[in-house]
Amino acid sequence: MDRSPSWNPPADSGIAIRWVEANGLTFEVAEAGAEENGGEHLALCLHGFPELHYSWRNQIPELVAKGYRVWAPNMRGYGGTDRPTEVRDYALDHLTQDVAALIDASGAKKVTLIAHDWGAIVAWMFAILKLRPLERLVIMNVPHPGPARRELKKWRQFKKSWYIFFFQLPGLPEKLLGRGDGKSIGRLFVKTSSKPENFGPEVRAVYNAAAARPGARGAMVNYYRALLRHRDAVDAGDLKVDLPTLVVWGEDDVAIDIHCLDGTENWVPDLTVKRLPGVSHWVQQDAPDEVNAILREWLPGA
Repeated sequence: MDRSPSWNPPADSGIAIRWVEANGLTFEVAEAGAEENGGEHLALCLHGFPELHYSWRNQIPELVAKGYRVWAPNMRGYGGTDRPTEVRDYALDHLTQDVAALIDASGAKKVTLIAHDWGAIVAWMFAILKLRPLERLVIMNVPHPGPARRELKKWRQFKKSWYIFFFQLPGLPEKLLGRGDGKSIGRLFVKTSSKPENFGPEVRAVYNAAAARPGARGAMVNYYRALLRHRDAVDAGDLKVDLPTLVVWGEDDVAIDIHCLDGTENWVPDLTVKRLPGVSHWVQQDAPDEVNAILREWLPGA
């Protein structure tokens, strides 16, 4: 297993890469704010597909300035984090237990969970299951599972979810994601972003290199395979989330219809929604200043 970091933070960023043992795996974690902030309140940031903890590079300093200790792990299968090989290894029971084990490993007394895309799928379920106490939950561009299940029965969302079914095929998705000498991942961001200039050559190179690691593309796709093949891996009960929750949503999302927000308050009574017109699915990278301003306003100081 290649233990080299997937990203080398600038020396003046205050971000360091460390290796954390949790849930039987070794995680590559971008950490900041531990010493100056005492480490008591952890902001745990979960990335999505096909990203890395690198996707939080613009938010980590903002969270540190608010007083948080920040951990942004590369989730299982990504970057230098361990890469289990079986589809079953990527089901939601394992993914949510990863979060619980990372929280335990941090030793933090309080935790705020911040997540995007696949990380947000895991974060919603983690909050529903109440595996560990949370202070607050921040979700970016992924619906709560209640509205998501409803909208998947409608053509407007079903047609946008084609890739989930494509990813069930053996081998072909990994091959297509590796086209062009491994540059397909970077091109995916540019093609689907509303601010392609934010995904310049240096940014694309980080994502492309991570996806080119042995087994990485298969691990990424296995999240989607496990989602359908092992959909009963956890018992989500009534799907209620009973803590303050912020949803940040880029409205120009090519994969998730805006109607997936409708009715979220039925499962999440203490809900704040911030919609960003003209911003894509990659919300915290498309609009880092706007997202940081929202976090600055909504999150209390640690």
